[in-house]
Amino acid sequence: MGAMLNLSFVVTVILFTISSHTRFMIISDKMVADGYDPLDPFGKIIIKWDLLLSSPGQHHVLVTLENMQEYRHVEKPGWKLSWHWLNNEVIWEMKGAETTEQGNCSAFASSGNLPHCCLQRPTIVDLLPGASLNVQVANCCRGGVLTSMSQDHANHVSAFQMVVGSSPDGPEEFYIPYNFDIGVPGYSCDNATSVTPTKFSTDKGRRKTQALATWEAVCVYSQFRSSQSPKCCVSLSAFYYQNIVPCPTCSCGCSSSPCVKDGELPPYLEQKHDPEEEVSPVVKCSDHMCPIRIHWHVKVNYREYWRVKITATNFNTMKNYTNWNLVVLHPNLKSVQQVFSFNYKSLTPYQNGINDTGMFWGVQFYNDVLLQEGKIGNVQTELLLKKDMGNFTFREGWAFPRRILFNGDECVMPSPDDFPRLPKSASAHSSSSSSAVISSVTVVFCFLLHHLLLLV
Repeated sequence: MGAMLNLSFVVTVILFTISSHTRFMIISDKMVADGYDPLDPFGKIIIKWDLLLSSPGQHHVLVTLENMQEYRHVEKPGWKLSWHWLNNEVIWEMKGAETTEQGNCSAFASSGNLPHCCLQRPTIVDLLPGASLNVQVANCCRGGVLTSMSQDHANHVSAFQMVVGSSPDGPEEFYIPYNFDIGVPGYSCDNATSVTPTKFSTDKGRRKTQALATWEAVCVYSQFRSSQSPKCCVSLSAFYYQNIVPCPTCSCGCSSSPCVKDGELPPYLEQKHDPEEEVSPVVKCSDHMCPIRIHWHVKVNYREYWRVKITATNFNTMKNYTNWNLVVLHPNLKSVQQVFSFNYKSLTPYQNGINDTGMFWGVQFYNDVLLQEGKIGNVQTELLLKKDMGNFTFREGWAFPRRILFNGDECVMPSPDDFPRLPKSASAHSSSSSSAVISSVTVVFCFLLHHLLLLV
């Protein structure tokens, strides 16, 4: 009977474990599919429409794109905002941006003035820096680049104004369009919903004006939507381990993929150089075939501190990474004492006291651009961390990061089984010390128990 009960208990535990694991996998897959990032749970790009002025058949609109992400940014060639008009509306005028095509405006040929765009699905691009003052508005003209909030809070917003008109046979009221897309790989957007009208400050804050109506659409990022393969990998080393643990083989592709061998010149002239399109990576041949490799080296061990060196190397022969950033997850980041040559910010998205995630990025005009593959195609820093004596150890790979992200994309980590290990002598010494402590505690406990029984 007892054996049957034990067997039932074991089966119950196994089924519960499998069920819990399955539920976790389903939840994780849903989080990935929905673009949820646990390191930036409130991260999103908001497309806001403010109706400023409206008369029958003509409507003045302010459109704003705001990057509410801590570390993901929109780099060149920038955003390309598109939507679908509900009633074949046209854009008569624009400031701060322009459409890529005008479309067929023959229906307005007799009016003597053609609209700016007559497409049912227009594509809008930001104006370039240096645009004429008479076509600029606040927060425009950066070529579609949106910085992250942590790196540059002043330039994480883009805006443009336009005058929207009705088609000859369309309704005179304004209707918000649908099916939004910002034209950046990995992002998906929902339809706009009505929100509280925006208030604007005028006369140095002494007066508030208000939009007639406001709508917002939310766009979120998913790495799986962005690329079928990873974009970076991690290698590891330590002063106490004689070998370097390389990036896992074929982390971002295999050696059969096109690549540039040592001594060869990259095929620059064979590549398409459309300034409005991102150039496909052409990487230097390697076992991992990733455009970016992050190396984490445990450099020095002090009495109360330890020192780490981080190096980001560009294997992409076709691209410089401007305003790059790294996000690292490690339990000892709560005790960072100093970071050399990089900017650093602690990320605590849940405000619950857990401080194990940090963001690194380059110093402006010094190392904020990670140059293309070559002798100077890398950036590096060192950080000094104070030991938390409660859980600090070099054993079992504790000194290495749990996760690393480059420009918001997860990097491929080596297997924990391959992490650098302490030499056997050090490990044996640590084990024997632990055994000795346990033995001493046992002896003391037995001694006290014996005397207690004698008293009784």
